[in-house]
Amino acid sequence: MNYLAHIYLSGENNLLKVGNFMADSVKGNDYLNYPDDLRKGILLHRAIDSFTDANEIYRQSKHRLHENYGHYSGVIMDVLYDHFLAKNWKNFSSIPLDYFIDDFYKILVENFDTLPEKTKKIVPYLIEQNWLNSYQTISGIERILWQMSHRIKFKVDLSKAAIFELNEFYNEFEAEFFDFMKEIEFMCKEKLKELG
Repeated sequence: MNYLAHIYLSGENNLLKVGNFMADSVKGNDYLNYPDDLRKGILLHRAIDSFTDANEIYRQSKHRLHENYGHYSGVIMDVLYDHFLAKNWKNFSSIPLDYFIDDFYKILVENFDTLPEKTKKIVPYLIEQNWLNSYQTISGIERILWQMSHRIKFKVDLSKAAIFELNEFYNEFEAEFFDFMKEIEFMCKEKLKELG
């Protein structure tokens, strides 16, 4: 799952959302250096990633991309699942997506000083280019995947996935996304109870 799903799955706690968002920049036991709610967000993020990587529905989606994109297929799939979340947002939340995103950007700005340096570097681009909102359209995710391609050491044009495989298997991906969301939402509710 990519940024939008991680934030959505964090529930109502703002600091937990921030912790989940910044988790990829926090390695090993460094999460212990953060306040309680940020720690919980980091641990939830790790649980989401582990669950996703092992999930049969997600793996079925990812398998369609593997032949052409190898280990980058997971990166692409995370973005595509965020597309389906954004597109179908009304099925998951009564809060309008634009409001949800704007609120999260404000939370990030308010907590900017607590973010790891690596996360601080991407926040201005995230907000200025409104990455979270761009997940709604195929052209938006194509742009995001193109940007990701330019950050990869071995230049691979990930954006081709948005044009070809997404269009070819759109209905299959979307159906799998809905099935996957039922499972991961349940897992996250249980994980949040466990984290207190």
